[in-house]
Amino acid sequence: MSDLVTDLVSDLVTDHDGDLGRGPTIAFIGGGNMASAIIGGLVAQDFPADDIIVANPGVGRRLQLSEKFGVHTTDSVAEAVSEALVVVLAVKPDVLGSVLEEIAAAKAIKDRLFISVVAGKPLKVFEKILGSEASIVRTMPNTPALVGSGATGLYANKNVSDAHLSTAVALMSAVGICVPLEKETDLDTVTALSGTGPAYFFLLMEEMIKTGERLGLDRDVARALTLQTALGAAELAVSSDEDPETLRRRVTSPNGTTEQAIGSLMSSGFGPLIEQAIRKAWRRAAELAGS
Repeated sequence: MSDLVTDLVSDLVTDHDGDLGRGPTIAFIGGGNMASAIIGGLVAQDFPADDIIVANPGVGRRLQLSEKFGVHTTDSVAEAVSEALVVVLAVKPDVLGSVLEEIAAAKAIKDRLFISVVAGKPLKVFEKILGSEASIVRTMPNTPALVGSGATGLYANKNVSDAHLSTAVALMSAVGICVPLEKETDLDTVTALSGTGPAYFFLLMEEMIKTGERLGLDRDVARALTLQTALGAAELAVSSDEDPETLRRRVTSPNGTTEQAIGSLMSSGFGPLIEQAIRKAWRRAAELAGS
């Protein structure tokens, strides 16, 4: 995948006839966990660390990123974006406005692709400061990206070219899967489904571990069995050509233990409860984004 990113970024450099792309071609604004995960995914797949620069205010964090990945670092947003063709915005929502103002003041907008991993900030926030002609991709990754198993939804504004879109998808795929979306409001659903989703599974694991303990297992044993079961079920579902419903039915023998458990969950309203939870998260995501 990194070869694809490298090739795509190289194509952007070749297609551009200005001064961009002569230094690091990808700039990360913000060096937190998500930025670090994406950088780690790229570097692990042989994307040149020398082609990456990270702007972060904390000197300690800059030193960590430089030592761990071999990337360039700076405390200046303007320096980071001065020659970059791709700018990944990975800052906290409350400082996004000031960061965008710095980019605008540096006149570092034309011909660049901006990729946002900032939660809850719609395209209109970026376009208001960067201008209506800016090429902007908004993404919604989730925390499993930190271990290379993320799920990301992606929506691009009308200015994003096919080459830019391919670059954004390839870059975000460095930490898992990336799915382009048809409309921006779909990101609210992605937030509720996969963005918030890890917490649903963590809660189920939490309750399984507690119940295992109550039934007499040592906590460490209950935890190990629960986590491995979750991992195995996910890997089986991903590798199978059959959908989860079919897989569930296959392990639910008549009058067996699984049938008893599933019957109890379904009679207690498990399906509607999950839908209700996801819908509440979806509504809140839409409120935060002003959808």
